[in-house]
Amino acid sequence: MSRQPNPWAALSALCLGFFMILLDTTIVTIAIPAMVRDLHTSLNSVVWVLSVYLLTYAVPMLFTSRLGDRFGPKRVFLAGLIVFTLASLWCGLSGNVEMLITARAVQGLGAALLTPQTLAFITHLFPPAKRGPAMGMWGGVAGLATITGPLLGGVLVDGFGWEWIFFVNVPIGLIAIVLTGVLVPDWQPKHSHSFDIPGILLSAAGLFLLVFGIQNGQQYNWGTVFGPVNVFEIIGAGVLLLVIFVVWQRFNTREPLLPLKVFNNRNFSAGTVTGIAIGFCITGMFIPLVLFVQEVLGMTPTQAGLLTAPMSLLSGIVAPFIGRLSDKVNAKYLVMFGFVALAAGVGLIALQARAGMNPWALTPALLVCGLGTGSVFAPMSNVTMSSVDRTLAGAASGIFNTARQLGGVLGSAAIGVLLQARIVATMAGTHGNAPVALTDAARQTMLLPVGVLLLGAVAAIAMKRVARPQPATPTEPEPALRS
Repeated sequence: MSRQPNPWAALSALCLGFFMILLDTTIVTIAIPAMVRDLHTSLNSVVWVLSVYLLTYAVPMLFTSRLGDRFGPKRVFLAGLIVFTLASLWCGLSGNVEMLITARAVQGLGAALLTPQTLAFITHLFPPAKRGPAMGMWGGVAGLATITGPLLGGVLVDGFGWEWIFFVNVPIGLIAIVLTGVLVPDWQPKHSHSFDIPGILLSAAGLFLLVFGIQNGQQYNWGTVFGPVNVFEIIGAGVLLLVIFVVWQRFNTREPLLPLKVFNNRNFSAGTVTGIAIGFCITGMFIPLVLFVQEVLGMTPTQAGLLTAPMSLLSGIVAPFIGRLSDKVNAKYLVMFGFVALAAGVGLIALQARAGMNPWALTPALLVCGLGTGSVFAPMSNVTMSSVDRTLAGAASGIFNTARQLGGVLGSAAIGVLLQARIVATMAGTHGNAPVALTDAARQTMLLPVGVLLLGAVAAIAMKRVARPQPATPTEPEPALRS
């Protein structure tokens, strides 16, 4: 007789792995100045260290969510943990930026294997009536990880060097592998999926060309990249391939990578847009902020991390309560509040930023950001996934996670190129005064995520309240007991 799994113990093990891979979406940001100096490279190259991880994280996720359905989420989750942990070791051992970018790409693949399985397990381990607190825990981990990176990264960069922002994943990864093996049930959905190879290739090529063109436009002065090919042609080719991808999904009658019928669900469609918006902001806002507080205000990486620590703490405290509340009230209002609060916090930072200011004066604005972040993830995930048909849950989980990571890819690329463009433009206007130029560029750049967040709040208006399901009757076993 098989032992019945403890759903909260299993979720804790899954969240440790999830925390680790989300941590790496922001931990690199605090080390950007150190890596530029130590690797003797450009800001654009180091931004690629961030972007390539997000790109290889986002692109395969539609495919890897199906792998869990076919081979079992636990096995795919463990495979992702192993790949991610080994790639982290490779990142730390990299001696040049090219090798680091390659290792980060592999690390992103590991994250892509791992992430979709977490949401799939929540729908399996917890019945619908009890899913809010589980989503709250998941959302708390997501919010905490994405803004804890700067604090942990700062301590590691100052104390040991930038390489240790990757080495730290090795022991965490090993612990997560052991806990997952012991605590997580080997659930087998046994859905025999066919794999949409044309869809995989079209989506991967389209996203790569789009991000490459956006991020490297400034480097090539928005002109020729090689031969007769220019930046705008590369971006246009990426958009065209993505359009062809969507058309192919419409006419693929077997099993499309992106089942368009899932977007008939209004909550899922709106939730996907909000996922893109929050991913864009969480990744994008830290690049100008970190450069400003370190290069202009003279903070060390550790001090810069400590500056954001209260934001991280508040987000982690708020998220579980918001998760529980999302089961009791119309969760769309919680999502809207979170987006508006986060936009207000980032906007306040942009208004306050001045060369020579006391950096700790930014704390109130950062706390507003933490309140907003902690209020978004759990209700957004709950509304987005709760009304999706169970037969589409695996694909929907992959799409939703892909959307959030795609937002991060676009955020890092767009913010990186806008920041570099504004530095060049403002440097001329300030007669070469670097601190003033960098301050003005950072302030102007932070207005972009503010605008994207307000669009996310507008998208949340379209969400409708999810009907609270009745608890399972005593004669019907809850999903947590099925295996």
